[in-house]
Amino acid sequence: MQRYFVDSSNWNQTQVTISGDDVHHISNVMRMTEGQTIVCVHPDCGAAVCSIEKMEVPERIICNVDEWMKKNTELPINVTIVQSLGKGDKMEQVVQKATELGADSFIPYQADRSVAKWDKKKTDKKIMRLKKIAKEASEQSERVKVPEIHDLLELNELLRMDSFDVKLLAFEDEARKDTYSSLRLELQRVSEGDSLLVIFGPEGGFSSRESNALVNSGFHSIRLGPRILRMETAPLYFLSAVSYHFEENE
Repeated sequence: MQRYFVDSSNWNQTQVTISGDDVHHISNVMRMTEGQTIVCVHPDCGAAVCSIEKMEVPERIICNVDEWMKKNTELPINVTIVQSLGKGDKMEQVVQKATELGADSFIPYQADRSVAKWDKKKTDKKIMRLKKIAKEASEQSERVKVPEIHDLLELNELLRMDSFDVKLLAFEDEARKDTYSSLRLELQRVSEGDSLLVIFGPEGGFSSRESNALVNSGFHSIRLGPRILRMETAPLYFLSAVSYHFEENE
C-alpha cells in the first residue's frame, strides 16, 4: 500500500488533505481513483489507513481516515549519522540506504580530507535534495518518520554537541589493531530510547587532528569489523548491527 507523509496542519479527526507533489504521484504515477486506499503518516501520531474521498487534481486529494495502524517500524534508539562529504553521489547513497535502515537524522560534515567541497551558494539546494531522498526512502521502507537533514557542520561545531547519551567515532585504525574497541560492547551501554551520535569519515579517513579532538571531546572510538569499509558502506554496517542488537537478537 502506497505511503505518504502529510503535515499535521492537513489533518483533522476524520480526514486528511494531501497536497504538493504527492497529488501528482497519486493521480498520474499510481493512477489511483476515489475509493482506493493508501497509508497517510501524521508526523506525531503515526500511520493510518485512509480511503480516497475526493480527487481535486492538481490542487489536493481528500482522504477519510479509516484506521490507525499500531505497528511501529522505527529503531528503538535514535541514531544520528554524521557523514563526511564524499565524491559524487555518495552522500545521497548514505541518506537513502541509512534511512531504510532506520537512521533518525543526518548531519553532513566537511572533514579535513573530504575531496568534495560544498559551495555555500549550493548548500541549501543539496540539503533540499537530501530531504527529498529521505522522504522517498521513508515511504518505501514503511517508516513512520522522515529523518531530519541538518545543515553542513565543521569540526568545531561537532565538538560542542553534548546532548547525546552516547557518541561514537567509526575509526578505521581500530580495524588494524589486535586490541580494539568493540561495537558490541559499546551498544551494551545503550538503552532503548537513548540518543546516539556516530561519525563516519571521508574516502581518505580522519586526520589525526580530527580523531584526537573527537576522542578528547567524548567520542568513543570503535571498529566496524576487521575489514576497512568504504565511506558509504560503514554507516550501513553500523545500522545493521544496531538493528540486530535491538530488534532481532532474541
